[in-house]
Amino acid sequence: MDEELLGIGAFAARARLSAKALRLYDRLGLLAPARVDEATGYRYYRAGQVEAARLVALLRQLDMPLARIAGVVDTADGAVAAERLAAYWTDVETRHAGQRTLAEYLRGRLSGRNSEMYGKFEVDTVDVPAQVLITESRHVLADELPAWIGAALGRLEEAAGECGGAAGTPFVAYHAEVSMESDGPAEACVPVADEAAARAWAEGLGRARGTVVRVEPAQRLARTRITKAQVAHPQILAAFEAVEEWMRAKGLTPAGPCREVYFADWEAAGPEDPVCDVAFPVTGAAAGSAG
Repeated sequence: MDEELLGIGAFAARARLSAKALRLYDRLGLLAPARVDEATGYRYYRAGQVEAARLVALLRQLDMPLARIAGVVDTADGAVAAERLAAYWTDVETRHAGQRTLAEYLRGRLSGRNSEMYGKFEVDTVDVPAQVLITESRHVLADELPAWIGAALGRLEEAAGECGGAAGTPFVAYHAEVSMESDGPAEACVPVADEAAARAWAEGLGRARGTVVRVEPAQRLARTRITKAQVAHPQILAAFEAVEEWMRAKGLTPAGPCREVYFADWEAAGPEDPVCDVAFPVTGAAAGSAG
């Protein structure tokens, strides 16, 4: 026997929703009626759609985008649906953590409490040996930067296998300001073990990607460690400014482009987990070195 069909009023009452909400869900492609009367346009729903209707309503309360709601509701596998919800909520928590950090940064700037704001960052120095780097450069604006960094470092880390293997921590160097108005350029860099193999690869497969091989001399970096939430622009600017302030106090002079050194698994890290060093190559008065 066919499953019972309910008119929109009866179905709305059973789902504890309004008919207006059900019409909206239909229009948005989230919950289609089981049947629509061609003559009257009246909607009919199966009794078995009640749970889906309630789920859509609850997911909308999480401000979940329509496409992601559809991805949760449309799957018949509860475990998969739960994983998709968990992935969305992880994104929300990351965004909220970044916004909280941004609000703290802006409060500091607006109130003139720069020294207090910078005091939240612990800055030290570290000595880095000479490195052979394979690199990709691009002019990129701040909102495009996260996607480009992930893609570029992923390509370079894959290519490192043809260059003797990775031999250090990947980083991104900024040769000019990257913001919503200024597009750098930025340079993604991965240290590799074999310079000759790297140059041979760059002349072959790497040429199409615009890969460059360069040797960076041994140097000292002034750095501070930040969390995944703090990496977002513009709150990351507070970390750069804190390092610059510390450098001035120590009599250190920038000796190259500033950089973000990514030492952690980005995908596995939570919003409050350390993932990155904000750093400047420096020269000048001696400062304590951290290993």
